[in-house]
Amino acid sequence: MDERFLNSEEQNEDTYFEGGLRPQYLSGYIGQRSVVDNIKIYIEAAKKNDRQLDHLLLAGPPGLGKTTLSQIIANELGVKITVTSGPAIEKKGDLAGLLTSLKEKDILFIDEIHRLNASVEESLYSAMEDYFFDIMLGEGAHAKSMRLPIEPFTLIGATTKTGSLSSPLRDRFQIVFRMDYYSVEELKEIVERSAEILKISTSTDGALEIARRSRGTPRIANRILKRIRDFADIKGDGTIDLDITKYALDQMEIDEDGLDQMDRTILITIIDSFNGGPVGVEAIAASVSEEKRTLEEVYEPYLIKSGFIARTQKGRIATEKALEKFGIKKTGQGKLF
Repeated sequence: MDERFLNSEEQNEDTYFEGGLRPQYLSGYIGQRSVVDNIKIYIEAAKKNDRQLDHLLLAGPPGLGKTTLSQIIANELGVKITVTSGPAIEKKGDLAGLLTSLKEKDILFIDEIHRLNASVEESLYSAMEDYFFDIMLGEGAHAKSMRLPIEPFTLIGATTKTGSLSSPLRDRFQIVFRMDYYSVEELKEIVERSAEILKISTSTDGALEIARRSRGTPRIANRILKRIRDFADIKGDGTIDLDITKYALDQMEIDEDGLDQMDRTILITIIDSFNGGPVGVEAIAASVSEEKRTLEEVYEPYLIKSGFIARTQKGRIATEKALEKFGIKKTGQGKLF
């Protein structure tokens, strides 16, 4: 599948762009106030008692700042952070190399930790609890188990699918935070901060309009800001004001609800082809020529979160909000005009 502009997963263009925009300390982190306030306490307690931070799990949709927050925690503690991901740790030896390279109080950050394979995950248990790593040397009858000591460290795991984590792994995290979508006002602050760093002239109304259409996700807000900068340079005077912002977003087919063309196609399909539902996700996927998994993981979460689709035991249904968006009313028998 081609990279979708409104997909909150990290894309190739984000890697360099986001790096310079990420705050380095909690004082510069916008949003997630409850999470940040609690993390401050845990960091201060760890520093006061001269010990490593407890293992921490960050859960929530992609693009909300889990990686950024992990790097900030390392900066606040003054320790080194090693960043990797679940799919990148293919075998126990890979994990052993990471763990034995850590110094006392260092942080190991594993993104997409729910995608660790079972054997690697099991090897983490003793490392998290007892700071030992068991590894087998040799094969067959001559194989021997060796217990490698590792320095007390902090594991920070990030996941977009808490339900996919095994209970034994989830239970070994002493601190668990759920990160939620950002408010429009928080996103406006992020857009204005990013514009200042990038030396982009942005009006208050322009920043607010970007925030309104960014699906509650900082990564998408920054991506939109970058694209509108180009429109402002070519079609305007270089300033991202309300008019150029609306023009650019209309050109990119991002509507006032933050929906793109495929989002609207999915809703119209449920309404027109299936009388508003309920309809199975397989039928929707076939009708819009998209894979079922892509529909469930990429498109549905925001449509459900925004109240345009409801998930029922019989299938997906278009909500009253979706009908109102397209000016559709129900008859007395519940049918659609």
